[in-house]
Amino acid sequence: MKLRALLFSALSAACCAASAAPLAITPDIIPPGACGRPLHRPMAPAFITIHSTDNTARNADALNHARAMRNGLRARHNRTHFLTWHFTVDDHSIYQSLPTNETGEHADYEGPGNRSSIGIEMCVNRTNDIAKTVDRTAWLTARLMRQYRIPLSHVVPHMYWRMIRYSDRRDLGHKQCPRILLDHGRLGAKWNAFLAKVALYARQT
Repeated sequence: MKLRALLFSALSAACCAASAAPLAITPDIIPPGACGRPLHRPMAPAFITIHSTDNTARNADALNHARAMRNGLRARHNRTHFLTWHFTVDDHSIYQSLPTNETGEHADYEGPGNRSSIGIEMCVNRTNDIAKTVDRTAWLTARLMRQYRIPLSHVVPHMYWRMIRYSDRRDLGHKQCPRILLDHGRLGAKWNAFLAKVALYARQT
């Protein structure tokens, strides 16, 4: 119990320090009508979906993922033929690629995950500090919760959404994502710790 209290106290102190100095978000919005935004699809965000990129290449940071979306990150089987999400986070930056009131292509093709959720991707490149990335993602998630009155129960992992392909209706089930917040492919201690951090930031933002 003493160890748990000390850990909780340390986490609270870290959150307080971070919330005192809000993190910068760099807008890098994909132009309307281009690449991943060939259609204007308005959205009233009700969920926040957390992903991790699974891209461990040295240069696969937030900036380069944002650039990839601006240049057209091709995809198969979905409606737009491009992958898009709203925010990309690494250990030193946050890039926004889509307006938060517009549908992305990141969760479940034409399902409720895309139609109702803001997508956040966490970078896992080899030069990236994962702990800092997770912390920054928690801060961003809390900010979006407050902005759109989204409850903590609607902060979900990508694997929450069932993936049914748009092109042929093939059922792909639930993807094991965000991998860095799963315990042996399942929700557990890592995901619960992330939600606890989000809840603390939400009370302080």
